[in-house]
Amino acid sequence: MKKFGITAILVAFVLAIAGCNTVKGIGKDVSAAGEGINKGATAVSNKL
Repeated sequence: MKKFGITAILVAFVLAIAGCNTVKGIGKDVSAAGEGINKGATAVSNKL
């Protein structure tokens, strides 16, 4: 039973780390999209 508890904790830890990396990656993608929109808006504003 002790091995099962340790295994469950390790699995939970690995999943938590994987989840953080996924959320971090999504944040970077959203940030890059925001920068692209900002550059486009600036270009249009400069033309006006």
